[in-house]
Amino acid sequence: MYVCRRCVCVLRSSALLWGKAQPSVTPQYRGSAGAHGLCCMSTTTSGHSPASLVHQIFSQSRRERWKSCGIRFLTEQPSVTQTRTAALPLTDEGNIPAQVVDPDRQQETSGAVSFPVDQMMIDLDAVPDPSPFDPISEEDAIQISVPSVLPPVTFTLRDYVDKSETLRKLVQLGVNLSKLEQRPNVGSMLVRLDFEADVAPRLFFLKDLGVEDSQLGPLLTKNPFILTENVENLQDRVSYLKSKKFSSESVAAMVSKAPYLLNFSVKRLDNRLGFFQQQLGLSPHKVRDVVTRLPRLLCGSLEPVKENLKVCELEFGFRRMEIQHIITRVPKVLTANKRKLTEVFDFIHNTMGVPHSLIAKFPQVLNAQFLRIKERHLFLVYLDRAHYDPAHPNYISLERLVTLPDEIFCSEVALASPDDFKRFQKTL
Repeated sequence: MYVCRRCVCVLRSSALLWGKAQPSVTPQYRGSAGAHGLCCMSTTTSGHSPASLVHQIFSQSRRERWKSCGIRFLTEQPSVTQTRTAALPLTDEGNIPAQVVDPDRQQETSGAVSFPVDQMMIDLDAVPDPSPFDPISEEDAIQISVPSVLPPVTFTLRDYVDKSETLRKLVQLGVNLSKLEQRPNVGSMLVRLDFEADVAPRLFFLKDLGVEDSQLGPLLTKNPFILTENVENLQDRVSYLKSKKFSSESVAAMVSKAPYLLNFSVKRLDNRLGFFQQQLGLSPHKVRDVVTRLPRLLCGSLEPVKENLKVCELEFGFRRMEIQHIITRVPKVLTANKRKLTEVFDFIHNTMGVPHSLIAKFPQVLNAQFLRIKERHLFLVYLDRAHYDPAHPNYISLERLVTLPDEIFCSEVALASPDDFKRFQKTL
């Protein structure tokens, strides 16, 4: 019979437990076993002679000998008596404790080795669990699936906030994720960012620049792409603005008002500053003042600026010096809506009869709401107090006409009650 070496050890230990009357099991290694480590077991029992047992073993085919385990082979032989005893407990070494062996069983050694059936069906050659350090093939590695901590598909960044440190800290800074998730590709960009490696260096840069803590959230809400800009490029753009004699406070205010300012290269910033200096004919000091008050001039398109300059000069009829004064006082004229700007100027100049010189002297009127100017002018006409000539005794300046609240306008300019003005508005 062919058994493996572990089976031989089990049989040997079991035979010793049953007493000296048990047959001795002597493993003999055969050269035909080869690398499989199979051995021939010879027994000296009263029921079977060694010659007959060897004859039975070698009568099996080679396939059956390789396929069967030694203990299972014993259970299949008709000469081996199967007992119906319960499975005995085993020690850590796989042996049966001596104190649980029945003394009466020690006398029943008539010549057959008896083993409990449950023990003999134990698969001693079971494949052990693989070690995590064992090498694996590329095909096995490709089939390994690691569950993601983040949800694979979602329509809102809210599902990622609890799992992403970056999103959680951006919310603490005051960033409005509900607005950012509506913009294409912004949500996926924020999820991929690492807070320590990507976000923190940009935040420290903005803090060193002079941006206040309360402005960080709104700034990143408007321009989250600054988190992907190279810090060295950001520093180069700030250094360029300071080389053009912009103060640190001015640069910080410009970045807070126009968050996309630092996303543009130094070459673009230089071209924009040169354009306004040449087209407007202003001094460098006045250009810096205009750009500081309206920094989006450096970020937006130049087409509305060019169009409004032509409208002021060709359609409105302002002289170059008047245009320079208007832009210096109210830079928003350069980016105002052309239709609204034309409607306001037409009503003030043609309906109210205000000359160009007075409009250029009080250019804030061009930035006022058209309905506000119309209602107050018609109310003054109704009261016979619409006098906009400085030489008139009851002269009313355009600045007071458009800037004062309704209560003060009624009491100091129109010399009427607010209720009278409200009733008049209902007639329009």
